Amino acid sequence: MVCTRNRPCAIITQEKTGDCEEDRVCTKLSKKERTERNAPALIKYLCALLLFGLNGIVASHIALNSYEIVFLRTLIGSILLLCVFIAGKRRFHWKEHRRDYVFIALSGIAMGTSWMFLYEAYQQIGVSYASLLYYCGPVIVMILSPLIFKEKLTVPKVAGFMIVLIGILLVNGKRIDSKGNTWGLACGALSAVMYFFMVTLNKQSRSVTGMENAVVQLTVSFLTVAIFVGARQAFVIQVPAEAWPWILVLGLVNTGIGCYLYFSPLSKLQVQTVAVCGYLEPLSAVIFAALLLGEKMSVIQYVGAVCIIGGAMIGELIRKKTQ
Repeated sequence: MVCTRNRPCAIITQEKTGDCEEDRVCTKLSKKERTERNAPALIKYLCALLLFGLNGIVASHIALNSYEIVFLRTLIGSILLLCVFIAGKRRFHWKEHRRDYVFIALSGIAMGTSWMFLYEAYQQIGVSYASLLYYCGPVIVMILSPLIFKEKLTVPKVAGFMIVLIGILLVNGKRIDSKGNTWGLACGALSAVMYFFMVTLNKQSRSVTGMENAVVQLTVSFLTVAIFVGARQAFVIQVPAEAWPWILVLGLVNTGIGCYLYFSPLSKLQVQTVAVCGYLEPLSAVIFAALLLGEKMSVIQYVGAVCIIGGAMIGELIRKKTQ
């Protein structure tokens, strides 16, 4: 019988039982090689998360309203991603997977809408608060997964959901009590709801994944925002000259390159790694906002931030482990 690793390493007779020494050596080598091979993919993924965490920082330097920023961001990002897709000699499979394309398109509509709410929340309540509210979206997916994906609602999931709720109250409770910017809080909450629809609809795509999925989703999100901007102001956007460098950074680097770095390594990473590292984005957004924008949070609010990110991670890890 031949050792079933990446390459044959030993022949084991039928009379012998247990693993041979060569088999154990092969296992160690294959794990080491697999780790070394996945290291560049992990670096790409982490860089993408850090870029996404900087979105609010870059947007704060652009003197435009939220939907104009999202319009320019998705326009530049989708063009760059489409060029990368074509340069890689890939092709679209919409004829073979029309059902998947319908769900990806709907997911793109949700993503464009979610970003408009998110960037409005950036301007109304700040990057830290908006980012934390936005990342309640995965928790909504987690708690509604029994109804949508027929997943079991376990005790750890409920515990994670309750921890997140406590975190939301700790972070935003003072603002609600003092009748703060309720429109900004509403935009942050609506961005999380649309995040839920974005993820739920995209999960229905079984065959179209990776870069092809990202290109279609981002392009549809641009068209969604474009329809809104066209109907509202007939595409009349007055961009200050000093804002263009930041717009190009947001569109080309944070969106185009960010999406490429995010989607290209996913197939090489373990699900648990993606789930855990994914929460580097909201964590980095809060840190960047404090360091670069001078946004201040109280100790209780920082505890709430830990509850939101930690509770979401608990639920996500349990869900991935169950799957």
